Amino acid sequence: QVQLVESGGGLVQAGGSLRLACAAPGRIFSTYAMGWFRQAPGEERKFVAAITWSEETTYYVDSVKGRFTISRDNAKNTAYLQMNSLKPEDTAVYYCAAGPELCSGYGCYDNGERYDYWGQGTQVTVSS
Repeated sequence: QVQLVESGGGLVQAGGSLRLACAAPGRIFSTYAMGWFRQAPGEERKFVAAITWSEETTYYVDSVKGRFTISRDNAKNTAYLQMNSLKPEDTAVYYCAAGPELCSGYGCYDNGERYDYWGQGTQVTVSS
């Protein structure tokens, strides 16, 4: 069973920063796009950001553009989500996911159903 392992969550004040990491098996990470989703209490899971493997093209939901940066280190089989200028509304459980590059464009990667593997989630809490 493939498992993605997230780390880096925690409690931070509004305006602060956190960096999430997602480690994946090499055979998955080397050819898959990586995505981050989040789920706040009482809400559905929502797309945050994604990065392709082939060209490292990035996609972001509008609410995090300019504040969050997704990246990947192929040598370490790890994807990152750098989160700056955090707001209380960013509070959620953050999940990383891996999926094949079957298409291109934002609409390809913002759908959780396109991802085959998921992590267990890491809690991010932003206090006001």
